[in-house]
Amino acid sequence: MRALRAVAAVLLGAVVLAGCGPSGSGDGDDAPPKGSAGPGTRTSAGADPTASADPAASERPGQSPGASTSTAASPAASTTPVPDPGETLVRVTRSGGFAGETHTLVVKGDGSWSRLGAKAEPEGTGRLSDQELAALRTALREADFARQPRIATGGPKIYDGFFYAFVHGGYEVAGEQGSLSPALVKVAEALPPFTQG
Repeated sequence: MRALRAVAAVLLGAVVLAGCGPSGSGDGDDAPPKGSAGPGTRTSAGADPTASADPAASERPGQSPGASTSTAASPAASTTPVPDPGETLVRVTRSGGFAGETHTLVVKGDGSWSRLGAKAEPEGTGRLSDQELAALRTALREADFARQPRIATGGPKIYDGFFYAFVHGGYEVAGEQGSLSPALVKVAEALPPFTQG
């Protein structure tokens, strides 16, 4: 009888350990089986590989069923969508400096750009070459705006330096010249000139 109890205990322990292994399925004893969520509940996207990552996607008004609702990369993604040729690729405002001037550059997806003054008055236009546009796109991608701090801080104070505000892919990042990350400095260097001549 003792031998039978010992064997039963060993088998029970093996079954319990098999369900709790370090690379287990992640399903707990209290988790409902896949596809059997109770009324009024939704299963998580991780529980069912066929589930939508956005459970409310089919409930958006004006959206036909089955239509894709993803138009931008998630904040955790390291890339941002490429804008249409007429859409803004990046907008950068630079202010300060010795003269205390403010200029804004707006670069479109096709490489065309416009420069604006402090009161948004037009100051010039142009177009980046294919190589310049490719270099700017590479710098923007490598800057990974989703992971940049909203305000860059901690760098050395540069007297009469510039303050930059970048807008790209739905993210806005700003900071003083000495606090910009090397990746943001590359973006600034890939831009057309902020002033004429």
